[in-house]
Amino acid sequence: MALCLANVRPTWRRAIPLSAICSHSKALCFSSAESHAISPNLEFSPDCDEATKERLRGNMKIHEDFISAEEENNLLEELELKFKRSRYQYDHWDDAIHGYRETEKPTWNEVNNNVINRLRSFAFSATTMQHVHVLDLAENGHIKPHLDSIKFCGNTISGISLLSPSIMRLIHIQRPEIFAKALLPRRSLYIMKDFARYDFNHEILSNNESFFRGEKVTKTRRISVICRSPPPSS
Repeated sequence: MALCLANVRPTWRRAIPLSAICSHSKALCFSSAESHAISPNLEFSPDCDEATKERLRGNMKIHEDFISAEEENNLLEELELKFKRSRYQYDHWDDAIHGYRETEKPTWNEVNNNVINRLRSFAFSATTMQHVHVLDLAENGHIKPHLDSIKFCGNTISGISLLSPSIMRLIHIQRPEIFAKALLPRRSLYIMKDFARYDFNHEILSNNESFFRGEKVTKTRRISVICRSPPPSS
């Protein structure tokens, strides 16, 4: 069944390799220590001006330890029942994602529903779509640059990361030399909205590209529990 990831506008062919912009091993490629202190989970490319950095800081937020280890285990127990008979897929219809399983959940058990409601009340100022998108990415899986279709999703996307840290890269659609990396720790919550959501493609990096400020970030199996705001009424 084609779920939420099928409803994306794939624009990965417009992106350029990170190696064509800079090397993660070059200390001068990214912003100063002062900027690191302001944005501990964001790393900006050298062409990212201060105004763009400030807008991204306001529109791409990462909240560490949003859930506890116990809450993570509770979510995993419910999700493993959903995924136990499905296999990882490596042939997504538009080649936007590699090594994944996904589902949409309209309901949760009482304990986990409390976590989902906390996500919704924390990340969204208005209602969210009823179905929660759950994406299970294999250790060798990755998501290529894409923009979620504005026909199926509104201005805010927010997700909890289970099992593993990962690196999300946001690449400006019109100026791909402007990009940022977001470190998404295990059990963290990211909130991507407005400028970050509409003006940037986003992707989850494969392990051969998964570096943050020169340090390797190894992604193992990663499950993301994602809520979205509904698209504007026509």
